[in-house]
Amino acid sequence: QVQLVESGGGLVQPGGSLRLSCAASGRTFSSYGMGWFRQAPGKEREFVAAVSRSGTRLIYADSVKDRFTNSRDNAKATMSLQMVSLKTEDTAVYYCGADWSSAPEDIWVAKAMGVSDYDYWGQGTQVAVST
Repeated sequence: QVQLVESGGGLVQPGGSLRLSCAASGRTFSSYGMGWFRQAPGKEREFVAAVSRSGTRLIYADSVKDRFTNSRDNAKATMSLQMVSLKTEDTAVYYCGADWSSAPEDIWVAKAMGVSDYDYWGQGTQVAVST
């Protein structure tokens, strides 16, 4: 199993920045593709960003492209999401997920946007963007 713990959420004004972290423990972190998802009140959980096992393949939702940067550090078993130019519509609970996969990374990342593809989830961290 993999245990995931998110941190770094908070209240920020529009145009501000936050950096979320996801710390993993348990089985070999580098065996898992990792993703960020978010869920706003009354809405379904939606894909934000994902990174392949080695960190070389990245994919983003169109709504966050050019504003969010995802990365991972396999030595520290962490994933980070740097968010800049935040908008009110970015307000949500942000979750990190882990997906064990042996698929080639370019194939995995192309299919990394589905909630059901992930095996483990953290408890989430709240991001609120408001004046």
